[in-house]
Amino acid sequence: MDNPVFDRIKTEIADHPVMLYMKGTAQFPQCGFSARVVQILTHLQVPFNTVNVLEEPEIREGIKQFSNWPTVPQLYVKGEFVGGSDIVTEMFQSGELHTLLTEKGVPHQTKE
Repeated sequence: MDNPVFDRIKTEIADHPVMLYMKGTAQFPQCGFSARVVQILTHLQVPFNTVNVLEEPEIREGIKQFSNWPTVPQLYVKGEFVGGSDIVTEMFQSGELHTLLTEKGVPHQTKE
């Protein structure tokens, strides 16, 4: 069955090495969880693209079905679903996010 929303999500994830589905924009996050993920990615100097799910209700619902994950934000790195705010925060604090970005060849600020 063709699903245009899933097709769009697949294309966005394929076209952008780091893709964040969030509430608001990177410049103006509209929820604390989205703001936290943006803050972490910005701190690491990771180039990333975003989709504001508040402006696109079909993507807001579609991304939850696509990933089988009930909440937004959702972070994808090189096509792989990483997780939401809590998981990204834990991975950042433990160093796992650095490792993932390095393994996937994503440019970022390395640990000092």
